[in-house]
Amino acid sequence: MAHNAEGSLRFGITEEKLAAVWEFRTSPLFTEPEGVALEFAIAAASQPNDVSDELFERMKLQWTEGQVVEITGLVAYFGFMNRWNDTMATPLEEEAIEVAEKHIASHGWQLGKHAS
Repeated sequence: MAHNAEGSLRFGITEEKLAAVWEFRTSPLFTEPEGVALEFAIAAASQPNDVSDELFERMKLQWTEGQVVEITGLVAYFGFMNRWNDTMATPLEEEAIEVAEKHIASHGWQLGKHAS
C-alpha cells in the first residue's frame, strides 16, 4: 500500500483524491470509469476472486479490451508483489514510509515487519 500511495502522488494523483480513495464509491472526485476499475481491483484481489459477470461487463463498458487486460495484469502483479514482500519482510524506503504514514495510516496501514 505504501508504494501504491507514493506512486499515485508521483504520477499526478492529488493528495485530496488519494485521501478520498477510501470513499471512491461516493466521492465526486472519481469518474465512473475510475470507480468501476477500483471496484474491479478490489474484487479481483479478493480471495476467493469476486469478479462477477456483471462487474466484468461494467468494466468492458468503460475500458477497452486492452485496458481491461492491463488493469487485470496490474492487480495480479501487485498481488504477487504484496505476498512476496510480506513473506520476505522487505524493508520499505523512507519516502514510501513517510507517504504511508501521512496518507494511509489512518485507514489501518502499519509499517510492521517492513521496518528497515
